[in-house]
Amino acid sequence: MVCALGAAVCFGTATVFQAVAARTAAGSGEGGDAALLLRALRQWRYLVGLALDGLGFVLQIVALRSLPIYAVGAALASSLAVTAVVAARMLRVRLSGTEWAAVGVVCAGLAMLGLASGAEGDQDGSMALKWAMLVAALAVLALGAVAGRLPERGRALLLGLGAGLGFGVVEVTVRLIDSLAPSTLFTNPAAYALLLGGGAAFLLLTSALQRGSVTTATAGLVLGETLGPAAVGVVWLGDRTRDGLAWLAVLGFAVAVAGALALARFGEAPAEEETPATRAPARGA
Repeated sequence: MVCALGAAVCFGTATVFQAVAARTAAGSGEGGDAALLLRALRQWRYLVGLALDGLGFVLQIVALRSLPIYAVGAALASSLAVTAVVAARMLRVRLSGTEWAAVGVVCAGLAMLGLASGAEGDQDGSMALKWAMLVAALAVLALGAVAGRLPERGRALLLGLGAGLGFGVVEVTVRLIDSLAPSTLFTNPAAYALLLGGGAAFLLLTSALQRGSVTTATAGLVLGETLGPAAVGVVWLGDRTRDGLAWLAVLGFAVAVAGALALARFGEAPAEEETPATRAPARGA
C-alpha cells in the first residue's frame, strides 16, 4: 500500500507542477499547442512533473505486483485529493469545507482498504483473459471515435469513462505479464494491450479535457479505472481480502471512490483560483 499511496502522491503533485508550468508558458508568448508544449518543457516545474509521473508509474507497477487491483485503483483515484491539497498551497486555490471533508473521506476510505486488503491474487490469468484485455483496449479506441460525435456533456463523460477503462486495462495487464524475456513478451497479448490501452487512455482523456467539462470527464475517469479492474481482479485473478474483512474492503473502496468523485474538478489543477489549467492528469501511461 505504501507504493500505491506513493504513486498517488507523485501523480497528484505532478499535476500541480505541470499546471504551474503551463500557466507560465501560456503567459510568455503566442502560438499553438505545440509552441505551448515547447515553452512548458523549458520550465523546471514541468520537468519535475514529468519526473514525478515516471516515478509514480514505477511505484504503480510495484504496487500492482503485490496488492489487489481494487486497492491500487482506489489509491490512484486518491491522487485527486493530493492535487487538491497541493493546489491549495502552491496555487492558492481556495477549497470549500465540503472539499476538505472529501479529502478526509478519501483518507478514511484508504485507511479501511489498508486494514482489509490481503495479498494479490494467486491466479496468473488465462490466455483468454489476455486476449480479452487486447480486445478491451481496441474497444477503448472505438469508444473514443463514437464519443467524439456526441454533444459536449455526453462527450466529456464518455471520453473520460473510456480513458478510465484504458487505464484500467493497464492495471490489469501489469498482472498478466509474468516475464520480460523478449521471446515471451512479444507473444503475450497483454503486452500489446498495455501499450494500446495506455496510449488510447491518454488520448481520450486529453480530448475530453479539451472539448468538455473537466469535472464530468474526471468523474468518468475515476469510475472507469476503479470499478472494472477491481471486478477483474476479484473474479479472474483471485484478489481477496483478509479473513472476515471483506465488508470493510467494500466499504473502504466505496468511500475512497466517492471522495475522489467529490474532488473531480481537480482532474486538472486550477491555474488560477477559478480557471482550470489545460493539462490532463497523468496515470503513468
